[in-house]
Amino acid sequence: MADAADITEHPEPPSYPMPRTCPYALPEGYRQLRDRPTLGKIRLPSGKLAWATTRYEDVKAMLGDDRFSSDLRRPGYPLMMDHQAPPPEFSTSLVGMDPPEHTAARRAVAADFTPRSIDRLRPRIQEITDEYVDRLLAGPRTVDLIDAFANPVPLLVICELIGVPFADRAFFLETSFTLMNAATPEAGARATADLMGYMDKLVTDKERVPTDDLIGRLAARRGEPGVPDHRDLVGMAFMLLMAGHETIANVIGLGAMLLLDRPVLRKSLLADPSRWPAAVDELLRYFTIAEIANSRVALEDVELGGVRIAAGEGVLGLTVGANRDARRFPDPDTFDIDRAERSLAFGFGAHQCLGQHLARTELEVTLTTLFERVPELRLAESVEALRFKEQHVNYGLHALPVTW
Repeated sequence: MADAADITEHPEPPSYPMPRTCPYALPEGYRQLRDRPTLGKIRLPSGKLAWATTRYEDVKAMLGDDRFSSDLRRPGYPLMMDHQAPPPEFSTSLVGMDPPEHTAARRAVAADFTPRSIDRLRPRIQEITDEYVDRLLAGPRTVDLIDAFANPVPLLVICELIGVPFADRAFFLETSFTLMNAATPEAGARATADLMGYMDKLVTDKERVPTDDLIGRLAARRGEPGVPDHRDLVGMAFMLLMAGHETIANVIGLGAMLLLDRPVLRKSLLADPSRWPAAVDELLRYFTIAEIANSRVALEDVELGGVRIAAGEGVLGLTVGANRDARRFPDPDTFDIDRAERSLAFGFGAHQCLGQHLARTELEVTLTTLFERVPELRLAESVEALRFKEQHVNYGLHALPVTW
């Protein structure tokens, strides 16, 4: 086992995020990291270095080890950019907490994300999806599916779940997009402050007049043991909005692209709708668009992937690589909906994604409905001509022109 300081690094560690030469292929930089005998380092957009692990077993081991912290305010935590830390007056979100605070906060909202609770929400998800397919069919015959469908549907679903007034949803769509795609640190910081400020007011309003939604119900229980206080509830609302919108929107877009590009697969799913859940799971493995929630900082010296990581050093669990690890997934670059192995698309351990049942349901409803109601839908441009979010931490499409 080598000490971190003794590992000979490449002259220039690869920069993260790494571009994909093909939307269906693993970035070459991930393969190079995975094929090294030990963990290597990468350079973050902030310019700082962090360790990166791309092997399935290493990523899973790190995510299940409480010697690695999720607290993004700890020195050494591998933030992509410094502006991504919440302003000092607000709390970190669920993904940025460690036990016991994380345990209590997660328990407070877990009931809203159980399979039973999401099943009760499913008819409303279907209504929102049908509304936007109606708009699609009533409009021009060539549209950007990201703007017209993939972005607004999950935004409306998460806004309804947490209790954002309908009139404010356009603000959320624009501001969350700005935050996730900020061209400069200053733009990202402004978007963060705008969203956190709005959430602060939203929580305050619901504390005064509780409403029947996730944030309203928690606000009404303020002061009870285990219920987040005002500051923590603002951070939680912010996290739920971001996690429940852009990540799902990206998978809807990429999933639609893949199915439009593979008509035989699409027709087989329409012929046997019982296979849609398995197809959704494979889409999540195949693209694995979100992985920065699997960032950690070592609380003490820890051995991982052939090196000793020093206390205070950051590590990224690169699940894009882990979910293409041939030691776990036979023929990993093939899209195969008959796989039995479960991926790390929703993480692992105490921080495994709280909203995984919601995400799977939204993806199943949106993609099934889209292709059942618009069976003649087709790409208006070749996959090679599409523009992808290569330099963003969440992979996806900038636009998906379609016609019918």
